[in-house]
Amino acid sequence: MAIEIRPVSADDHPHWLPLWHAYLRFYETHLAQEVCDSTWQRLLDPSEPTHSALAWHNGRAVGMVNFIYHRSNWSIQNACYLQDLYVAEDTRGSGVGRQLIEHVYATAATNGCNKVHWLTHETNATAIALYERVAERPGFIQFRKTV
Repeated sequence: MAIEIRPVSADDHPHWLPLWHAYLRFYETHLAQEVCDSTWQRLLDPSEPTHSALAWHNGRAVGMVNFIYHRSNWSIQNACYLQDLYVAEDTRGSGVGRQLIEHVYATAATNGCNKVHWLTHETNATAIALYERVAERPGFIQFRKTV
């Protein structure tokens, strides 16, 4: 499958938004419209550390990745948190997810990051199978508390 991956532009909102909503549904969550609007504006703002790219096939957006550069206390270079990755159901298994991850790897390296990291839900077996082929699994467990 021939895929083109490119950073989002303001004109891409009608293509990004359905993938974003599908991603939120996949994780059985809902965000207020103002949060979605703010996220989109941040993705477009060059002064923000958050970025997005879409995977295109025959003029259709079939995948989305959102990622954030951040400081690390363990390195001089920034790290990159791959926060959101979604591939349209009808194109899963075709390599789109891997290509989006590799796009983040290349973009992060170009922008001076020395690490890309992410989380997934423990029940997301399909994604885990891919992630174990393209990254190491360090064994850490996430804890969090909403404040």
